[in-house]
Amino acid sequence: HMNSMPWEQILDRAIRLKYRSHQTSTCGLHIHVSRYAFGDTEREQDECIARILYFFEKHWDELLKFSRRTRSQLNRWAARYAAISDSPKETYDKAKGKRMGRYCAVNIQNYDTVEFRLFRGTLRYSTFLASLQLVDEICRCAIDMTDREMEEMSWLDFVQKIPPEKAELIDYLKEKRLYVTEAVAVVREGE
Repeated sequence: HMNSMPWEQILDRAIRLKYRSHQTSTCGLHIHVSRYAFGDTEREQDECIARILYFFEKHWDELLKFSRRTRSQLNRWAARYAAISDSPKETYDKAKGKRMGRYCAVNIQNYDTVEFRLFRGTLRYSTFLASLQLVDEICRCAIDMTDREMEEMSWLDFVQKIPPEKAELIDYLKEKRLYVTEAVAVVREGE
């Protein structure tokens, strides 16, 4: 998508044709990732998908801000499982048990893909790329990390691991004030 698809030209053409995306209440940007990206066996795939769901549940507030959707839009088109548990596996098991259908932020109902439905639609090229890059980074973490590492990873840890070549993602996170580069000290009253 970054190197072969002419997305910039496609999005420019859509704008010239007066298409709308962000300015509607029903348009979403859905990103599908092949289950085979997460492993050759169903067990390997499920372990990675469990870490993805855990990440979404743990960092829901940041992802909500990134998504450009309102809470009511998310509840209708890309709901949260609200299934966070102590581990990715338990979170995945709880999410599967809810049987919420496809209208979830991370739709796990498709046979061949995991569908990321979180994002509000966009015709803005940099936002489109940032969304692709965010999904890629979350998937990379799910593939490369253990359950324990995912459990211990903070939002700060996540953004610090984003490589500089994902400039659109970094810029978008900064624009949304989600690019935190150091821990914020909490000052309590009287200290």
